Amino acid sequence: MNDVAEADLRGGQMIDSPFLKQLAAVIRAEDSYGTWDDKSDADLMTEFIVTKEERREIPIISDPDPDVMWRIGKFYDAVGLLIEKETGCMASQMQKMSHEGFGRIVLIAGKLVVVSKHLRDVHRFGFETFAKLAEAGEKVTAEAAATVAEFPEAAKG
Repeated sequence: MNDVAEADLRGGQMIDSPFLKQLAAVIRAEDSYGTWDDKSDADLMTEFIVTKEERREIPIISDPDPDVMWRIGKFYDAVGLLIEKETGCMASQMQKMSHEGFGRIVLIAGKLVVVSKHLRDVHRFGFETFAKLAEAGEKVTAEAAATVAEFPEAAKG
């Protein structure tokens, strides 16, 4: 089975989403040698797709896998960049994760915390479909943009 068919099988149909486009751009930004140029966006984001069966098989008694931590970082990097596109205020993330898979992520714009998210079970971070991945990213982004709109001076500060 080729990569595109496998990606479609695992994540459902790739949808047109500002968040998925931004996430793909964040991932591609790390490819300084062009090794992913031939890969589709769906291929690049298959690591974000975790089915129910896969989720059950993931042990939670160990340090979170570096690949999982990478996925979390890229997800919130994409959120931060979309916040900047929508509001004009740069939002950067800070995260602190324990070796048990619990932690917190905040995105800060100026003096304003625009996202504050406690994470549990980071070992199992992922989404069942591309649509759910897009929905989650766009929801976090919309809530953060609303916070910036409510407190624009603090966000610019």
